[in-house]
Amino acid sequence: MAEDTTTRPAARTAGRRSAARSAAGPAAAARVRPGLRLALVGALALAALACYLLLFVRGSFEFAVERRLSTAGAMVVAAFTQGLATLVFQTVTQNRVLTPSIMGFDSVYVLAQTALVVVFGGGALAATDGPAKVAVQTLLMVAFATLLFRWLFSGRRANLHVLLLVGVALGAAFDSLSTFLQRVLSPADHDVLSARLFGRLSTVDAGLLPYAAAVCAATGFVVLRRHARLDVLELGRDVAVNLGVDHRRELTLALVCVSVLVAVSTAVVGPMTFFGFLVAVLTRQVAGTHRHAVLLPMSFLLGVLVLVGGQFVMEHVFYATGMLTVVLEFLGGTVFLVLLLRKGTL
Repeated sequence: MAEDTTTRPAARTAGRRSAARSAAGPAAAARVRPGLRLALVGALALAALACYLLLFVRGSFEFAVERRLSTAGAMVVAAFTQGLATLVFQTVTQNRVLTPSIMGFDSVYVLAQTALVVVFGGGALAATDGPAKVAVQTLLMVAFATLLFRWLFSGRRANLHVLLLVGVALGAAFDSLSTFLQRVLSPADHDVLSARLFGRLSTVDAGLLPYAAAVCAATGFVVLRRHARLDVLELGRDVAVNLGVDHRRELTLALVCVSVLVAVSTAVVGPMTFFGFLVAVLTRQVAGTHRHAVLLPMSFLLGVLVLVGGQFVMEHVFYATGMLTVVLEFLGGTVFLVLLLRKGTL
C-alpha cells in the first residue's frame, strides 16, 4: 500500500503533463498549419504559372511566351485586386455574402463605357484605349466611391448599412440608365460595347500592366500594413472602439482601398462580379485561420491558381480560350446563391 500511495501523485503529475502536451500539440499545429497551407498554395500557383507559360508551345517560342506573359500579367492583376478587395470588403461589412459590386463600382464603369459609345460611336472604344483612358476611368470610380463615403460618413447617424443601401440604389439607377442608353445604339455599336462589358484576360493591353501593378503594390502595401486592424474591425464597431481603434477612419480607408482595387481591375480586365466572391470563399476555407496576415496573401495566391489553372485547362483541354471568365462567373454566382439560400439573409 505504501508504494501505491507514493506512486499515485507521480502518476497524477505524469498524467497532467501528458494532457498538457496533448492540449499544446493541436495549438502548436494550428499555429504552424496556416503557414504551411500558404506555402503549399504559393507553390501550386507558381507551378500553374510555369505550366501555362512553358507547356504546349506551338510555333515561335518567343512569340508564344510573350503573348502568354501579358495574359498571365492580367490574371495576376485580377487575382490581386479582386481577391483583396472582396476579402477586405467582407471584413469591414462583417458579412461574407456581400461583394464590392453591390456598391455600384461595376455600374459606373458600364455607364461610362455606354456613354462613350452613345456620344462618339463604337470606334471610340478602340481609338481611346491606353493609359489615359484607364486612368480617367479609375479616377472616376474612385471619386464616386470617395464622395459617397464622405457624404454618408459625415453625418451624425452615418453607418455602414445606410452606405450599403445607397450603394445598391445608385448601382440599380446606373444599370437602368445604361440599359436605356444601350437600347438606342445601332446593332454594330451594341456588339462592340457588349464585348467590353465582360471580363477579358487574353486581350489586355500589355502596356497597361506596369501602371496597374504599381497601383496594386501601393494599395496592397497600405492594406497589408493594417492586417491587425482588419482583425479588430471584423469583431465589430463596439469591440474596435473599446480596443482603441478609430473605427470610422479605418473603415473609410479600407473602403477607399477597396474602391481603388476594384476600379483598377475593372478598368484593365473588365467587370468580374463573382470571381472575387469565389476566391474569398475558397480563402476562408483553405487558410485555416481568421488572421488577415494569412488571409490576404492567401486570397491573392488562390486567385492566381484559379485563373492560371483555369486558363490552362480551358485552352489545352476544352479548347475554349475566351470562356474562362464566363465559367468563373457562373461558378461564383452558383456559390453565391447556395450560400445565400443556406444563410437565408444578406
